[in-house]
Amino acid sequence: MQYGQFCPVAKATEILGERWTLLIIRELLMGGRRFNELQRGLGSISPALLTARLKMLTDYGLVVRRKIPGKKGYEYFPASSCSDLLPILRALGNWGMRWAKDNLADEDYDVELLMLYLERSIATDKLPGTETTLRFEFTDLTRQPKWWLIVNGNTVDICVKDPGRDVDIYFTATLKTMTDTWLGHRSYRNAIADGDLLMVGPTSLTRTVHSWLRCTEFSA
Repeated sequence: MQYGQFCPVAKATEILGERWTLLIIRELLMGGRRFNELQRGLGSISPALLTARLKMLTDYGLVVRRKIPGKKGYEYFPASSCSDLLPILRALGNWGMRWAKDNLADEDYDVELLMLYLERSIATDKLPGTETTLRFEFTDLTRQPKWWLIVNGNTVDICVKDPGRDVDIYFTATLKTMTDTWLGHRSYRNAIADGDLLMVGPTSLTRTVHSWLRCTEFSA
């Protein structure tokens, strides 16, 4: 997309204004490095379009592509010009929390994206011991209603099948309730008091959930 203007906003938009581009940059700045990791955070983007956008960002010098040593495929790293977009993305996210949150539609609630964000939001250093298992059950989903997060040291993994471990905390809620809580639109305490969220586990963990399962950085 070319605007034919020397305005720096126009020139920046020529690079960043294509569909999915800013979300790809978001995933890169959140630590996504491999193609499947990026695609996981982007949901419905097609592999062909993701490939094209990554090539475009590489050609513009925002992304560095490197061969994975001893394996097939590539890893993608944000260059300095890409990392400099972090404050802009934060400002855009803050604007969205203030002015665009009322535009959320039912189809915007995505369980896979929510679980990815919950995985990224766990403060492992705030949990006791070396292993913690969390189970989430979404009462409004018929397909894949149960998910597990396995915390092992500093590593957090998502499971879609019962890992066969003792569960430390059970979360039961609708997808919307859990998403709105993570977004900071409502508090854990409010969701529990209203009967929309059931959390079962040791009191020492349930009472401090906001400290080890953090909301988005854009929440107030």
